Amino acid sequence: MTRHRTLAFNKPYGVLSCFTDAEGRPTLADFIRVPDVYGAGRLDYDSEGLLLLTSDGELAHRITDPRHKFLKVYAAQVEHVPKEESLARLRAGILMQGRRTLPAEVELLKGLNFPDRPVPIRYRKSVPTIWLRVGVREGQNRQVRRMTAAIGHPTLRLIRLAIGPVALGDLQPGQWRDLTPSELAALGRMG
Repeated sequence: MTRHRTLAFNKPYGVLSCFTDAEGRPTLADFIRVPDVYGAGRLDYDSEGLLLLTSDGELAHRITDPRHKFLKVYAAQVEHVPKEESLARLRAGILMQGRRTLPAEVELLKGLNFPDRPVPIRYRKSVPTIWLRVGVREGQNRQVRRMTAAIGHPTLRLIRLAIGPVALGDLQPGQWRDLTPSELAALGRMG
């Protein structure tokens, strides 16, 4: 039986979620030297946080297939402080490109301490920001950013904190670790 590897990686800002880039931008290859693992999903160049990589094609498919609806949890730093009515719109689902998103789990976050990123967010003295915890069960392109923009609170910084039962934990940007047997078992039970 083939022994697969599955990794949790804290993707830094400004890194592509692939191993090669014709333009020479930073990629996963700059951080991960484990053979035969590939991203189970992706994070945008300007997003940060948890990315799972695996050599197990079935597991990768389970994680990325929208039918399985893995909860993906993000911390989103947004402009201004949303009113409860705006948060309720996210919780009900947002109409995007003629299709309503699934309801999101949303709450205000306080007391967060994320590592600085190499390119700071734009700072405007007259525009306060706040962090939201946003949980979604689908993976539309730039979904969280588009959802917060739709309620008038653009996302300035986005960090994925968890995919299903696997949490980012205390992994620092650029660090990775093998998933634990209990995390792998929990992923196997989902979907």
